[in-house]
Amino acid sequence: MKTPVFTGTCTALITPFQASGSIDYAAFARQMDRQLESGVDALCVCGTTGESSTLTVQEHVHLVDYCVSHVAGRCKVVAGSGSNDTAAALYLCQHAQESGADALLLVTPYYNKTTQTGLIHHYEYLADKTDLPVILYNVPSRTGLSFTAETYRILSQHPRINGTKEASGNFSLLAETMAFCGDELNVWSGNDDQTVPMLALGAKGLISVTANLVPEPMAELTHSYFRGEIEEARELQLSYLPLMKALFSQVNPIPIKAAMAELGLDSGSLRRPLWAMDKKPCKELRETLAAFGLLS
Repeated sequence: MKTPVFTGTCTALITPFQASGSIDYAAFARQMDRQLESGVDALCVCGTTGESSTLTVQEHVHLVDYCVSHVAGRCKVVAGSGSNDTAAALYLCQHAQESGADALLLVTPYYNKTTQTGLIHHYEYLADKTDLPVILYNVPSRTGLSFTAETYRILSQHPRINGTKEASGNFSLLAETMAFCGDELNVWSGNDDQTVPMLALGAKGLISVTANLVPEPMAELTHSYFRGEIEEARELQLSYLPLMKALFSQVNPIPIKAAMAELGLDSGSLRRPLWAMDKKPCKELRETLAAFGLLS
């Protein structure tokens, strides 16, 4: 049995950029403090929501250093360290370990992709060369590549492969994987709107985009479930579905940054090729925020 890196809610942090394009570290610190005060269990830095694919290597490693230093042990820090280049991923993994991060989040190779055999060799190679627990990341809508349940089973046998962030939306894959792997592979929901169904199958929590905006209810969503208050968790899941839907009306993190800006939460600008929300979904997002009482 593998002890999960965290149980509960992990916020997939945005990266706030200044108008000049540089990282706004003061705003990033305020974001982290707000999350910690709201009771989340972990923070993920340099993930998809953090626009990691546009960060230079220097920015990437500095952000991880800054996050670990600022959090100072107050919660778990998961460092996004994946790449479609195994050597580049290894560099990021080794740096994250040196920084003091608690775990690595490693997305499947994108664009060049690979075979299932290639996936196994990629992850086993990285896990062999770090002491940190590895969280796999399955998001085929972005990468064009998915784990199979059999690949999950093989990778779960590695002592440092702790679990997976499952954002495929494929519940058949999820159920088969859990049947194959049991307690040797922890699972976290990578989709806010599927959290409670995944918890019901045995997931250990959520890695959340929505928590950037409303951390307290997203933390309570998982905490109430694990307290055995299933009905409360179910009600939170269903009541926040319209907000979750609005925050994914265009590609993440465009809507979450727009929503945070509406609330004055120092979200900063986007990096190209990401662009401001189109008028219609932006209007609908504002209406949703107002319906939730988030706009004054």
